[in-house]
Amino acid sequence: MAEGFRPSRREVLLGAASAAAMLAASGPFRGAAAAIDELSDLTAVQAVQALAAGQMSTTEYAEALLARAERYRDLNAFISLDPEGMMASAKAVDARFGPGRETAPLFGLPFAVKDNINSAALPTTGGTPALKDFRPPANAPVLQSVLDANGILMGKLNMHELAFGITSNNQAFGPVHNPYDPALIPGGSSGGTAAAVAARIFPVGLGTDTGGSTRIPAALCGIVGFRPSLGRWPQTGIVPLSYTRDTAGPMGRTVDDIILMDEVCGHPHVVVPTVRLEGIRIGVPRRYFYEGLDPELEAVVNETLEALSNAGAILVEANMPNIGGLNGAVSFPLVLFEVLREMSAYLYRAGSRMSVIDLVEQVAGDAERQILMSQMGDDAVPAAAYREVMTLHRPNLQRAYNEYFTNNDVAAMIVPTTPLPARPIGQDQTVELNGEQVPTFVTYIRNTDPPSNAGLPCLSLPVGLTASGLPVGMEIVGPFQRDDTLLGIGRAIEALRGVLPPPAMG
Repeated sequence: MAEGFRPSRREVLLGAASAAAMLAASGPFRGAAAAIDELSDLTAVQAVQALAAGQMSTTEYAEALLARAERYRDLNAFISLDPEGMMASAKAVDARFGPGRETAPLFGLPFAVKDNINSAALPTTGGTPALKDFRPPANAPVLQSVLDANGILMGKLNMHELAFGITSNNQAFGPVHNPYDPALIPGGSSGGTAAAVAARIFPVGLGTDTGGSTRIPAALCGIVGFRPSLGRWPQTGIVPLSYTRDTAGPMGRTVDDIILMDEVCGHPHVVVPTVRLEGIRIGVPRRYFYEGLDPELEAVVNETLEALSNAGAILVEANMPNIGGLNGAVSFPLVLFEVLREMSAYLYRAGSRMSVIDLVEQVAGDAERQILMSQMGDDAVPAAAYREVMTLHRPNLQRAYNEYFTNNDVAAMIVPTTPLPARPIGQDQTVELNGEQVPTFVTYIRNTDPPSNAGLPCLSLPVGLTASGLPVGMEIVGPFQRDDTLLGIGRAIEALRGVLPPPAMG
């Protein structure tokens, strides 16, 4: 099924032979001869390859990406953009690293992070007014890891306020727009990261995921989003929702870009197996996960399953009994009990004098503020209910996933990442699905939330475009701490389905 290999660090970070062939065919990237679009279309692995080989300078590359960011500023992907800091870092990298000089894992690769990840150089707003000028004293460990690998921070990215939603229609900093159609949501809460990566403003970035916040925007914007197994990536230094559910995760255009960032941030000895689709057993839980899909999205989903079957994958039709009930007993009680406690502890650790009450009272979104305020009064989740979640309901959910993988002898399961593609900005409460108005939040998180609550690794892959030209993502979910195998499966599916073309932006 899978044949393991251990690539060298250089092979992991400098990429595939196809990237080298592309670069050789294109010739050196130098000054005015390099079109901005040509440079911005490089994946992260290709860019590192070119930087390491001296085929372009970090300064040239940074200038091209900044020009791209200016061209597509109307996407509103950034809360803060740092051209001066970025160019100073790029010049410093060019002075130190390159052929015949020092080497570095990322060789000055530009990247950006969601604005709930602590950064000393730029404010960390969490997308909320009370933190608009908040400067933590130190970088979050995940950010520091990328900087230590000589990545260059481009800026901080727009998001759903306090990561408490999936539209990224931020009432304080403005909505993020989907590059495939600016009238539509990019998903959330890591909407700015997804929109900017899809628009080729930079090749790879960091988001965070509580119930789908890397995977939903990845699906809606046509890129790859990875939620690592809980604990694989460090969680400190991030504006929290739930210690039991939160994790940072990478978002990029290819699975190899995700592997690159996973080695830098989370797992320094990544061993991603070479997976052959022929003979691999993949679970297809039709009940719940495949019900009530948007017709255009369902057509792409069915094409993908057919392609997997034609490639020799064994699709095991097996359902998860009562998965909706198991997940419902965990999801909202868990996060609602933890959010204000974790937020208060975060503010204290980061040296803020602000109380969590002051923060919540200034939340710009009415729905987000009301939900948070409810946990300060009589509607708060009681401690006894939380204990029941942690000692009974969450273990039951985790057991159900373990039994699914074991009893059906499957390496992973595959489901549509979301039941529907992107919908118009402003439909925060309800969206149309199959002729009915359905709740926006719970509909979009339906398939991403259960594995989040179980702490499992998940990877959303772009698998095609609807007849209307909108991206469709499919999510593969693997057993706990089998992230490397999951990434190998993702790479094999990506090779079968291909990488989506860039959005046709003006």
